[in-house]
Amino acid sequence: MNKGGVFLLSGPSGSGKDTLLSALFAAHPELLFSISSITRPMREGEREGEKYHFITRERFENMIEQDELLEYNIFVDNYYGTPRKPVEEALQSGKDMIIEVDVNGAAQIRRKLPDAVSVFVMPPSLAELKRRLSSRGTETDELIQKRLQCALDEIARAVEYDYIVVNNEIATAAEQLYAIILSNHLKTDKQMELMNEVLSTC
Repeated sequence: MNKGGVFLLSGPSGSGKDTLLSALFAAHPELLFSISSITRPMREGEREGEKYHFITRERFENMIEQDELLEYNIFVDNYYGTPRKPVEEALQSGKDMIIEVDVNGAAQIRRKLPDAVSVFVMPPSLAELKRRLSSRGTETDELIQKRLQCALDEIARAVEYDYIVVNNEIATAAEQLYAIILSNHLKTDKQMELMNEVLSTC
């Protein structure tokens, strides 16, 4: 059995990552999603094990000590991180695992998993990014400007990624993302088992 692949997905607030992933998983339910571990309290509407595992700070720090995380960060005095074990199990079972992660976390994972494929989700334009950030209607102009600057800082790091998907139309972007996943399976190192099987019958 060939190993699965790890796909890192990053993009700024307003790029539509969550909507894109929803479309991708609806069309391809065989894909796996990496569930992050975090130490902040659960918010209204969230469910344990859906996108996050809500754990204690003590447990998270123990995971750090035991090298059980592929990456982690601290935001507003809470830990966020990607557990290593589910990703490694997915790889060994031939499944593809998608990890939604910020640019700093992606850099950490690439150092530990150099074969990981990284994809940056880009808004189609600065004007559209501003529109998306403003359309929520729940934030002040000052906070919107801060989010916009953070988004521009992240976009500047898109050069670190293997692929860029422009999320202008969800269905098209989801198809492009899946094409990246498929192409990874066609790489020579992923086809060694088939090659060896053919050669062994000569």
